[in-house]
Amino acid sequence: MSATRQLTIAAILGASSLVHAEDVATETTDVAAAPPAQSAGSLDLADEPKVGDLPVQPVEATTAAPSSNVTVNLISRLVQKGILTQTEAAEMIQQAQADAANAQAADLPPLTGPDETRVTYIPEVVKNQMRDQIQQELMAQAREEKWGDKSSPDWTSKFGPFGDFRLRSEGIFFADTNDNTGSFPNFNAINTGSPFDVSGTQFSPQYDADQDRTRTRIRARVGSEIMLGDGFNAGIRIGTGDSSTPTSTNQTLGASGGSFSKYALWLDRAFLSYDAGPGDGEELVFLLGRFDNPFFSTDVQWDEDVGFDGLGLRGKVKLNDRASTFFGAGYFPVYNTDLNFASNQPAKFKSTDKWLTGAQVGIDWKITDELSAKFAAAYYDFNKIEGKLSTPFTPLTTTDAGDTDSTRPGFAQRGNTYMALRDIEATAANDFGNKYQYQYYGLASQFRNLTLTGKLDYDHFDPFRLSLIGEATKNLAFDESGIASRAVNNFGATNGPGATSKFEGGDTAWNLMFQFGKPALESFGDWQAGFGYRYVESDAVVDAFNDSDFGGGGTNVKGYTLGGKMAISPAVLGRLRWMSSDEVIGAPLSSDTLEFDINAKF
Repeated sequence: MSATRQLTIAAILGASSLVHAEDVATETTDVAAAPPAQSAGSLDLADEPKVGDLPVQPVEATTAAPSSNVTVNLISRLVQKGILTQTEAAEMIQQAQADAANAQAADLPPLTGPDETRVTYIPEVVKNQMRDQIQQELMAQAREEKWGDKSSPDWTSKFGPFGDFRLRSEGIFFADTNDNTGSFPNFNAINTGSPFDVSGTQFSPQYDADQDRTRTRIRARVGSEIMLGDGFNAGIRIGTGDSSTPTSTNQTLGASGGSFSKYALWLDRAFLSYDAGPGDGEELVFLLGRFDNPFFSTDVQWDEDVGFDGLGLRGKVKLNDRASTFFGAGYFPVYNTDLNFASNQPAKFKSTDKWLTGAQVGIDWKITDELSAKFAAAYYDFNKIEGKLSTPFTPLTTTDAGDTDSTRPGFAQRGNTYMALRDIEATAANDFGNKYQYQYYGLASQFRNLTLTGKLDYDHFDPFRLSLIGEATKNLAFDESGIASRAVNNFGATNGPGATSKFEGGDTAWNLMFQFGKPALESFGDWQAGFGYRYVESDAVVDAFNDSDFGGGGTNVKGYTLGGKMAISPAVLGRLRWMSSDEVIGAPLSSDTLEFDINAKF
């Protein structure tokens, strides 16, 4: 056996050496069994035995029926996976037996050195973290040194495949008091189709506000981490989805044409990363491509499915044994003008590219053995995301383009305030403004968000954890008077017949969530439950990128969420969630959403 492998495995077998034998004997909670392997070649790691617990038994025990001793079972698993030979396993057991006997004979004194710490209690979550860290380090070394089957091609050791599947049953229920007279225009449907003729007699596309709906949806994602060496890594993931929307990979069964039609797959992640950090709990990772959210946040600011395109940076620096700082930053293209815009005329229009610049800094602090905190402040600057009024022109068909048409959002949910983009001249050709009023819409507000995010974890009830999660954000670029002069929605109720309603949009959002249960759902019966409330004004955040489930997705919404989830097996869990929402301002709109999910990971 190589010296490196001996040291690595010895580190696993000695992971609990900091715990004094007599203290371990009084411990009443056991480390939960590690979850099943997440990828080929992963190892099951469990609690280590107390000093002197190794039985004296023949070496054949490494291939016999499972033992009651965890360490013997671990060595047997390593033999079965081809990481150790029978001879090496026998040597390890004999060495462990000899070490245990020597330790008992020496009757070791208590740990009292100046640099030694006597640990009388280790919370369940800390044990799990120790186990997971050891497992990850061992697997990384196993891949690097190519332990096990030497006949596999070299390239297979560089890939770490993963995936998940979710089945969701969803019901959406509307209140009888909702307004169904045309108060909820679907600006996304207008902007992604032909311009809407505001001089016509037809309603614009409208959101459902009065008819309950039920649907069954699936989500399937599969990908791989790719270890390139020398600090470089890559990743790729594909996923389902009704469309290329950034906030969801849900595919509604029976949609996309119905009749058992096939469903589309989308490129969901594709990135290259480089880790220049020193290690030992510190990191400095550079990201390029399309990658996961590099910021600590909740779904009031960013939906969990949003992927970030562009350049990203993520880092962590230890301050001491109990605290570390972390940071994230990036420069992300939100929209890039079509190379041939406008496509139906020889003279092209200027580019109207949109960018997001974001930065965050925070602290991760273990206040006491039972209380941990994580806080961060972030600043997000959306450059040129707002709409812009065009130069005056007279569109005579739906294909005529305005020079600021590209400033309309490529995707939107609902809630943000909109403005008309086209400055349409009244001429004889359009009957002096009485027809051919083909219009697109852009965001009326700029967006520069200052966002505070925090989380408190209380482990007094170990193995259960009580968590408090919150976030508050303010759009510093919101100009109520300027927006009111061009807004076409988000008006309050009128005061009487003939009265003009007033613009009542807002710039602030916050949410608060309580959670209680197991920190990790690793075995049957493990559970978590939670309750939360949120308040999101119309222009607090860009509605295209925040939560896609609550209130139908977007902003100008308030209400509560109640739910829980439970592990059915280490790889499968169920979740039940109830969301009740109301409009913050505008016509009455209340809805309740019930979701039941079955999630499986591999």
